[in-house]
Amino acid sequence: MITRSAGRDALLLWLGSRAGLLVVTLLGTALGAYADKWRKWDAGLFITIAQYGYNGEPGKHVDDGLPAFFPGFPVLLRAVHLVVPDWAAAGLLISLVAGAVAMVALARLAELEGASGWMAVLALLLYPMAVFLAAGYSESLFLAFAIPAWLAARQGQWSVAASLAACASCVRITGLFLAVALVVEFLTRREPVRERIRQAGWLVVPFVPLVTYSYYHYSRSGDWLAWKHAQEAGWGRDFAWPWEAWKSTWHSAMGSDDNAVAFRMEIAGAVLAVAVLIWLLTLRRWSELVYTGLQAAALMTSAYYLSIPRSLLLWFPLWILVAKVATRRPWVMVVYALIFGPLMLLNAERFLSGAWAG
Repeated sequence: MITRSAGRDALLLWLGSRAGLLVVTLLGTALGAYADKWRKWDAGLFITIAQYGYNGEPGKHVDDGLPAFFPGFPVLLRAVHLVVPDWAAAGLLISLVAGAVAMVALARLAELEGASGWMAVLALLLYPMAVFLAAGYSESLFLAFAIPAWLAARQGQWSVAASLAACASCVRITGLFLAVALVVEFLTRREPVRERIRQAGWLVVPFVPLVTYSYYHYSRSGDWLAWKHAQEAGWGRDFAWPWEAWKSTWHSAMGSDDNAVAFRMEIAGAVLAVAVLIWLLTLRRWSELVYTGLQAAALMTSAYYLSIPRSLLLWFPLWILVAKVATRRPWVMVVYALIFGPLMLLNAERFLSGAWAG
C-alpha cells in the first residue's frame, strides 16, 4: 500500500541532499561560477550536442563519441535554454526537477513492493555515485521516466508504462534494456488471455525511439549502429570476452596514478553488480534480472570496465532490495549510511575537482 507521505518524504530527502551539495560546491566558489563548476566531462558533451547537433561545434574537431549520447537530454536542454540562458545551469535545473520526479516514483514503487519508500530513496542518495544525479547528466532524466514506467507496469497500466519507457529510450540506450524487461514482466504476470492480447501491442512502443535514432544516424552517415560505434571510437569500448575485460581492468587498477583509483572503483562496481544479479536470481525476480543483467552483460564485455559504478544508479531494483532489508532491520540503513555516506561526499569532491569519478 502506498502511503501519502511517501512522495513527501522522498522530496524532502532529495531537496535536502541537493541543498547539502549546494553548500559543498559553493565553498571557495563564487556564486556566479557555481554552474560552471558542474560543467565536467559528459555535461560538456551534452551542451555541445544541444548547441550544435551531432556534427559538433563548427570549425572544431568533431568528437567521434557524440552519437553515443541519445538525443532526449540535449533536446530538453535546448528547450530549457530558451528560458535559462546559461547552458550549464539549464542542465542542472533539468536534473533537479527530474530527480525530484524520480525520487517520488522510487518511494512509491518501494512501498508498493512492501518496503520503506524513504529508505529506498536514502539508499540511492547515499550511493557514492549519486553526485551524477545532481550534475547535468542524463541519469536523473532517465530515472524520471524509467521508474514511473515500472510502477505503471506493476499496476497493470501498460499504455502508460510503454509511453514512459519510450521516453526513457530517448534518453539512454538503457531504455532498450528496460523495454525488454517490460516484455518479461508482461509475460510473467497472471492476467486474462484476452487482456494480454489487448495490451500486447503497447510493448512495441519503447523500441521505436531506438529504431528512429538509428535511422537518423543512418541518414547522416550510412551507419545504423552509429551510437554503438561511437562508444568504440570515443572510448575504445570494443567487444571483449568477460575474462579479458576483467584482466585488462585489473591490470589498470594496479597502478599508482589517479586512473588506477578509478579502475579500482570499476572493479568494486562489477563485484557489486554480480552480487545484485545473484540476489535477484535467488529471489526469482525475472524481469528485474533481465533489466540489470543486460546492462551488466553490456558493461562487462567491453575492452575494459567503464562507468559500471555509475550505471548502478539506474538499477532501481537494487535500491528497493536494500530498502526491503533495512525495513525489517533498521540497523542495516545505519551501517549503510556510515559506510557509503562519506564515500559519496568524497566522490562528489572528485567530480567537482575535475577528476574522473565514475
